Amino acid sequence: MPITEILQKNADIYPNDVALVEINPKFERQRASWREYSLIETNSREVYRKEITWQDFNCKANRFANLLLSRGVKKEDKVAILLMNCLEWLPVYFGTLKSGAMAVPLNYRYTADEIKYCLDLADADVLVFGPEFIGRVEEICHKAKKVKTWIYVGEDCPTFAESYEELVEYCSSKSPKIKLTDDDNAAIYFSSGTTGFPKAIIHKHRSLMHAAMTEQNHHSQTKDDVFLCIPPLYHTGAKMHWFGSFLVGGRSVLLNGVKPEWIMQVASEERCSIVWLLVPWAQDILDAIERGDIKLEDYDLSQWRLMHIGAQPVPPSLVKRWKSYFPTHQYDTNYGLSESIGPGCVHLGVENEHKVGAIGKAGYGWQTKIVDENRVEVEKGKVGELAVKGPGVMTAYYKDEKATAEVLADGWLFTGDMAEQDEDGFIWLVDRKKDVIISGGENLYPVQIEDFLRKHDKINDVAVIGLPDPRLGEIAAAIIQAKEGMELTEEEIEEFCLDLPRYKRPHKLIFAEVPRNPTGKIEKPKLRRIYGAEGVVAQQNEIK
Repeated sequence: MPITEILQKNADIYPNDVALVEINPKFERQRASWREYSLIETNSREVYRKEITWQDFNCKANRFANLLLSRGVKKEDKVAILLMNCLEWLPVYFGTLKSGAMAVPLNYRYTADEIKYCLDLADADVLVFGPEFIGRVEEICHKAKKVKTWIYVGEDCPTFAESYEELVEYCSSKSPKIKLTDDDNAAIYFSSGTTGFPKAIIHKHRSLMHAAMTEQNHHSQTKDDVFLCIPPLYHTGAKMHWFGSFLVGGRSVLLNGVKPEWIMQVASEERCSIVWLLVPWAQDILDAIERGDIKLEDYDLSQWRLMHIGAQPVPPSLVKRWKSYFPTHQYDTNYGLSESIGPGCVHLGVENEHKVGAIGKAGYGWQTKIVDENRVEVEKGKVGELAVKGPGVMTAYYKDEKATAEVLADGWLFTGDMAEQDEDGFIWLVDRKKDVIISGGENLYPVQIEDFLRKHDKINDVAVIGLPDPRLGEIAAAIIQAKEGMELTEEEIEEFCLDLPRYKRPHKLIFAEVPRNPTGKIEKPKLRRIYGAEGVVAQQNEIK
């Protein structure tokens, strides 16, 4: 069943029940629809809150679908979405699916050039964007190869775009008569290898529906559960976890902000029972409790039953520390890739806290195996590459047969992650074949940072690696080799890196020789051994 039918079902059965709530503690009046926000006072804080029912949600999705159809959008055309988390995000996504088009979520951290690259790669016909992206979109609106329609969600619509609010106002709220099947393509999500060039991942409606079923099977969401969604919706992780609540018609809260006190306040006020966190956010909450900035007696958290974490390895010490403050919470972790429609192809399970540190076993409807370099399954206890198989495996990388053939074979997706299985069948990650650094749940691509740093006229060579970090999981460290006879300072590199997006800037600088093997490749395993074991070296300088 296409996942759009779940939205129609929820609208039919629970028309007046709240589907989505948006809360923005750092509100700025930027979206036209935010005129409907109600201002509430909580402990002398201003919080702006807005909600929509399942009927509202479905009607908004139908209006957007009919708008696209009126503009000549056809089945499997591509509609790119570049929005911060907001109440418009999911109706736009589902409206796109209802029209038969493919949704193409974009990372809101993309630069203008990256936005253009992804629009061109996906053959996007439409871009829906918000006020935060006007400058970046304006840079590329005359350069994108195929985009003909630019739709703006917000007040003060720029001249190169059309207003979402004005366009959908007169569109029908009835469901368009577009027949969809499980085998129809539904969405393109972006992923990347170590080079940092995104690949466009195609998923069918079957993938999306299976993600919803997997999540609900793992975490037993009911209509009475309330899901607190903090991560960005362009991530498969945030959306696919939300799908579990969506499947049963449960209420969900979109929180725009990650401050510990905001998370705790919203969990208390909105009666959230399921909260998905990243490692840094969980750590920040615990730190705030221990500093006395958060007093647990100020909140009613009796309904909070599940805290789960994904997107990066979870330190067992963090879970132990969390349970010391929240002993009644269930805990789970999830493993997945965008190529496997996000989290859930492997999961720990709430009943397996004694195995914290492992990523778990095959998820609902999934199979796993660990293979050697010839893709032959290895014995338990042996390290090999993790492969997964199930209804959520991608169809292909769009327009990239070579890359597709490298990771797909006989229905198996070869993840590039090295792992081993213990005697109880639990899978433990050992290392990644790729050099991608996962910092605070975001992927950093060393080659991109290296290429940028090499533009400095005093740098002879550079290598970027990930180093362990107790809060972010990993941080980017740059090993910099200056040109002979030249001196480099921390301040020079800091200033030079101001042209990089903040999250891509190296957190540590190491001024040293960059080792290369006889074929000219950087010996990153050697660098990790030298600098990763202790995490601190004499030449290391931390950039705050």
